[in-house]
Amino acid sequence: MTIDSKSGGEAPETGPRRQLYGRSKGKALRAAQVGRMATMLPALAIDVAALKDEPAALFSGQPEALMLEIGFGGGEHLAAMAKLHPEIGYFGVEPFLNGVAKLLAAIEQDGLTNIRALRGDAREVLAALPDASLDRVYLLYPDPWPKRRQRKRRIVDDDFLAEVARVLKQGCELRFATDIDDYAGWTLARIAQQDTLVWCAETADDWRQPWPEWHRTRYEEKALREGRVPGYFRFRRHALG
Repeated sequence: MTIDSKSGGEAPETGPRRQLYGRSKGKALRAAQVGRMATMLPALAIDVAALKDEPAALFSGQPEALMLEIGFGGGEHLAAMAKLHPEIGYFGVEPFLNGVAKLLAAIEQDGLTNIRALRGDAREVLAALPDASLDRVYLLYPDPWPKRRQRKRRIVDDDFLAEVARVLKQGCELRFATDIDDYAGWTLARIAQQDTLVWCAETADDWRQPWPEWHRTRYEEKALREGRVPGYFRFRRHALG
């Protein structure tokens, strides 16, 4: 999961940049996980300062494209995509310590060299990235914060969407998945209030069915077991004027 939001047609929240909410860690890490955090993560860490110059330089070689997954949870989707596309550079950001540890295990197991990760706030990465530097952004199952008083904690707001649109190349996509109807409505309402990201759906199946190469996450498996139906949304960056 991720760090944030949900409702339908309410006015968006405004104000200063928000803090991160939710758990930062769960069960104590096992010895092997502690070891990977100490030895692997420093070498794979996203250097936020370096993003301002040339994001592709954080990878060995020259990746054909750059993608960012915000709140990668246990890293199932991120690792699967990186394995499937070794020619692409993947950035992943997740505040939950145990999720980062799981991703490192997958990186080690499959010998992945095209992932750079950060335990922290994805909004810092977005702010550091140059304009039109990413080919895709994934936001998969962000924390819904369902209670009305919690909705200001959601990651999807006007500022977030503006930053995502800024860093995406023209014609490239934000891909968003949620099993919470209210969060889907919240997001679509905010998409409708801006003019740089356009919902790609033409038929109902365009959001009922996952996009090609979708890799199911543990959170989605839990949602399906509990009877919640996921929605899969694609928003394309287009030029103004």
